[in-house]
Amino acid sequence: MTTTPCFTVDAFADAPFRGNPAAVCLLAAPRPAKWLQAVAAELNLSETAFVTPKKGGFGLRWFTPVCEVDLCGHATLAAAHVLWSEGLAPAGDTIRFATRSGALAAARAADGRVAIDLPAGTLRPAKAPLALAKALGQKPVDVCRGGDDLLVALRDERAVRAVRPDLAALARLPYRGVVVTARATRGADFVSRCFYPAVGVPEDPVTGSAHCALGVYWAVELAKTTLRGFQASARGGFVDVTLRGDRALLRGGAVTVVRSELLA
Repeated sequence: MTTTPCFTVDAFADAPFRGNPAAVCLLAAPRPAKWLQAVAAELNLSETAFVTPKKGGFGLRWFTPVCEVDLCGHATLAAAHVLWSEGLAPAGDTIRFATRSGALAAARAADGRVAIDLPAGTLRPAKAPLALAKALGQKPVDVCRGGDDLLVALRDERAVRAVRPDLAALARLPYRGVVVTARATRGADFVSRCFYPAVGVPEDPVTGSAHCALGVYWAVELAKTTLRGFQASARGGFVDVTLRGDRALLRGGAVTVVRSELLA
């Protein structure tokens, strides 16, 4: 029987049961998208990363329980952590991934955390949909579009933490997800929460890809290119962001909590 090593890793976490759990499956060779999607639905985490050997590095794909996505930061961080911890990549080496979002890289930061290099993307002003304020229960102060997501600035951290979204209403908006944010009161530069009901993730615990757009937004607002974000979900997690031109370097910890074998 052929088995597939499978791991659950808490990403952007320095202890178990914090940050954002991602599944990482180490494949010997590429598998059909239908099979990958079935595995992601079975594991039922916000993201499952599928890693395959490739000349010069690894192939990497990401699936939510209902669809494939173009970019996932926390599952990329988790995949790099697994490759190092399982001895499949030398501890001091930079890992290079071929993905739908182009070439990505992961390296060990000086403090031992994982640093992942992602496209920063761009933001452009957007008009708030009529249903947005009601769906969030909070009045937007500023609204931008970053890729497929809507970034919504609220008046303060308390407003971000108080959001109790109408998830069905958010899922009907023409965006992959809605990211709410405000300046932090202490311990970080900004706070955020991320909702993706349209792709089967009601609230994501800590979202790497969203911090690319958040970094771009708050770099302008705070006039600095190195920032710390805190995602104020129930699990919570810190993401350090450094902007370098059109790239965003995200740093965070990772902890393996499950090692298993997929038998299907």
